[in-house]
Amino acid sequence: MESVFEIIAEPNRRAILGLLLTSQQSVGEIERQLHMTQTTVSKHLRVLREAGFVESTVDAQRRLYRLKPEPLQEIDAWLAPFRLFWSTHVDALERHLDRMDEPTPISTPTKKTTRRR
Repeated sequence: MESVFEIIAEPNRRAILGLLLTSQQSVGEIERQLHMTQTTVSKHLRVLREAGFVESTVDAQRRLYRLKPEPLQEIDAWLAPFRLFWSTHVDALERHLDRMDEPTPISTPTKKTTRRR
């Protein structure tokens, strides 16, 4: 069995997950939108279904696939500490850039005063 990360590393599977994010889709709809063959779509859907990323229901004569959030929640939980790590770095960069954007005081030339005698 492939790991969750190996499964989502495959670009076609990520594209299928992206389509299923908005609505359930049939194999034919996925084929048309992603310009893949029926065999390729079915192969990737099988892997995604076995890993628990998608589930299917039968609607008349077609099978509809929809996203299951649980495996993605597992990935999200694993990524949380990394998001925290990067957000502190991005926040520091933002503060630095804000300081760079602050107008620098323009020094005006001082007038030489002459002493009157």
